[in-house]
Amino acid sequence: MGLSAAEVFDELGMDYEKAFAGLTTHREELEWLLNQLSGRTKVLDVGCGTGRPTAELLVAAGHDVTGCDVSPGMVELAREQVPGARFEVADLRTLSYPPGNWDAVTAFFPLLQLTRAEIDAALVKFAGWLAPGGFFLLATVPADVESIDIEFMGKPVTVSSYPPEEFDRRLTAAGLEVVRHRVVEFQPDHPAAVPEHDLFIAARKPS
Repeated sequence: MGLSAAEVFDELGMDYEKAFAGLTTHREELEWLLNQLSGRTKVLDVGCGTGRPTAELLVAAGHDVTGCDVSPGMVELAREQVPGARFEVADLRTLSYPPGNWDAVTAFFPLLQLTRAEIDAALVKFAGWLAPGGFFLLATVPADVESIDIEFMGKPVTVSSYPPEEFDRRLTAAGLEVVRHRVVEFQPDHPAAVPEHDLFIAARKPS
């Protein structure tokens, strides 16, 4: 069995931010979201990591941002780097909010170390947390795998995922409309990293 997500990201810390700083698609998807949001909206950033770039860009654009991450070390870094947002240590598997609580939810790579059943439950929760007309951004590594052991940036982890089209189907089943979908190849800037394909999906909750 691999390390827990909290253990992995507590150890990686700023190395993770550096490794993925070149993932320009992440910023492009955030810029797209910012063009959809009007006024000061409430945004939840699940798997906030170090707070950059997601929470940082959203706060700079004037939005009310709450970030959560299972890694206490990441949350500490996020609080230091993005003082304009709120951050809390939370496990996505037990995290709960009232229905319709958020105008947008972002989830950049928090699903990989879950089981498929936990991924399914998370997608349904994300959809339920959105207000009508709200937006959801998802990023993950798509693959037809369940509970396999791999090495991520030199750390042993156990991962699960789905092929890209399966994420579309599951988000649609959860009541969202998929409005953007793309897969990009990326090489993280880390000596132990390997090239990966990253899936980015944007979905909207009908008004």
